[in-house]
Amino acid sequence: MSNPRQIPLSKRLLWPLEAAGALAVYGLMRLLPIDAASALGAAVLARVGPMLRLHKVARGNLERAFPEKDAGEIDRILAGMWRNLGRTAGEFAHIRTLLREMDRRVEIVGAEHALAAMADGGPAIYVSGHIANWELMPLAAAHVGLVIDAVYRAPDNPLISSLYDKRKPHPDATMFPKGSQGARGVMDALKRGRPLGLLIDQKMNDGIEARFFGRRAMTTPAFAQLARRFDCPIVAVRIERLEGARFRVTAHEGVTVPRDGKASEDVAATVQRFNDLLESWIRERPEQWLWVHRRWPKGE
Repeated sequence: MSNPRQIPLSKRLLWPLEAAGALAVYGLMRLLPIDAASALGAAVLARVGPMLRLHKVARGNLERAFPEKDAGEIDRILAGMWRNLGRTAGEFAHIRTLLREMDRRVEIVGAEHALAAMADGGPAIYVSGHIANWELMPLAAAHVGLVIDAVYRAPDNPLISSLYDKRKPHPDATMFPKGSQGARGVMDALKRGRPLGLLIDQKMNDGIEARFFGRRAMTTPAFAQLARRFDCPIVAVRIERLEGARFRVTAHEGVTVPRDGKASEDVAATVQRFNDLLESWIRERPEQWLWVHRRWPKGE
């Protein structure tokens, strides 16, 4: 969470109103069956999303990533993106429902790869991106017997932190906030052989430069650095929305960070490998990625 003193007073004064709105929406979605909540979220954001400033950000990102697509194709992807984000928001209130109904709502492929990464007692690092409903990675892991710790960005508004606590798929899982305190917790957990889940597709200003959709993109190297330090496998986990609140989660075979040169070179090669993999997933289902994030530097 950001230091409250660094957040303008005008924004902090709005925190109670924001929290009341978020809790009200959560409560409404919780009252509905999961399919209805998912559909309502899709309908609302399909209408509201294009009116937001983030719509322009998403369009710019799509035009950078797909210069060959015409305006009509870009519009169709944008519409699908807002529907997917709306569904994800509606489903957020039903984390426990998803966990209970995993067998009929989620097709899990490659569970043997996820389990094999922990066969020698761990640790292991599981990575994915903000694709489809990205909350599913730890849920699917819990369903096959893996309790994955995770790193998350705490909300600026502390009054809604209670909602973030509801994301835990298992009481034994730990949610580490980004920052120095969370980093110490991650290191300790990995030393104890714990599995860790990370989303690695967002811009990180103090990361390393890699290519993403053919453009420079500052990317987190933490997952590769940790895997090299602890000599543990990295398992890529793909999440796809199939229809409504139904999904496919695919765990790929674990890979290790090469030790062919300097540590920085080995890490950079691994970061690029996973950027390429994420890009291939997004190209197949572009409407399911979080295009509203400012992924590339200005002018790139």
